[in-house]
Amino acid sequence: MEKKFIRVDEVAKELEISESHAYKIMRKLNRELEAKGYITVAGRVNRQYFNERFYGAGRSEENARL
Repeated sequence: MEKKFIRVDEVAKELEISESHAYKIMRKLNRELEAKGYITVAGRVNRQYFNERFYGAGRSEENARL
């Protein structure tokens, strides 16, 4: 079973970046989620949201082309 949240070490490995840069990206994603009214956890990002923002997962094919 896949965990609901992705942590900094996983983000850094997935994107092949440093952990400090991964933290910056995670803070940005969490700010976006907070602006939408979601509760966030520092140092973790919702895995589904991460995949949507980086890989377009969950978008319709038409919207993915935009």
